[in-house]
Amino acid sequence: MSTAGPPRDSTEYDHDVVIVGGGPAGCAVGVFTARYGLDTVIFDRGRSSIQRCAYLENYLGFPAGVDIETLYGLMHDHAEEAGCEIVADLVESVERAEDGEGFIVKPQEGDPVTARRVVAATRYDGEYMRGLDDDAAMFEEYEHDGETHEHFDGEYADHDGATPVEGLYVASPSTEDRQALMAAGRGARVGLRVVEDAREDRGYPQAVADHYDWIRQESELDDEWSDRDRWREWFDERLPDDHGLGEERRVALRERDIDRSFGTYLPDDEIEQREVRGQKRLLEHVDDELVLDAAREIESERRSTEASD
Repeated sequence: MSTAGPPRDSTEYDHDVVIVGGGPAGCAVGVFTARYGLDTVIFDRGRSSIQRCAYLENYLGFPAGVDIETLYGLMHDHAEEAGCEIVADLVESVERAEDGEGFIVKPQEGDPVTARRVVAATRYDGEYMRGLDDDAAMFEEYEHDGETHEHFDGEYADHDGATPVEGLYVASPSTEDRQALMAAGRGARVGLRVVEDAREDRGYPQAVADHYDWIRQESELDDEWSDRDRWREWFDERLPDDHGLGEERRVALRERDIDRSFGTYLPDDEIEQREVRGQKRLLEHVDDELVLDAAREIESERRSTEASD
């Protein structure tokens, strides 16, 4: 579920963000963009490169490793929980709209959709982006068995995924996605860049467009920061002198941002509810027989303890 991001400013496009690829990189991008409130769709053909792995033992958070099917299910569940739509289809091409703004995304089976921003997140194949920029910049040639081939240049995008093509980002292929965990980290970085660019589009000057996606304890709000006027001062202090915002627009953006900030502080009872719900959601991805076996072991240990008391 989204963390109460701002409403869409425009319905000019079918989606704010289209992500091509539903592996670790693509899902990580989607979690951040959708949680902020950007309408996000992930096209996943179901053949992520991670599925070539026999068993994953170096993905943080799984002490004994995790099978790919379970990880894939968790990633997609997380993306959908954040607010993403996942479409099981292969994207054949991404083209600029006729007016030069936004993109037309053409899948193999479904109808074309339009998007303000597109994120490439497929490990091996960037062919669907051909023609969006000078191909000599996007693709590099290499020799193999006496023949000349091309592949997408992993260094085409900046470290945060931005490219020379406005609105196009690359989470993968890149030089940083050789491991699943690294791909997820790059996806998160790209997702934050997309959010920050969207904030600039909504009028936030660059100095205040940065975004942090985290939930905090309400008890951390001390007397100073529980005062809305203190947040107003902090926002205004970061604005450059040449921000160019009219007074009404400046106040509207500032108050929206303060509302979002206060919404990230949770009382203890809500934190506890989320902890329980989080554990239950994880159980949905554990084999039922394993859950029952664990329950029987817990009950047996409980009875043994009671008998010895």
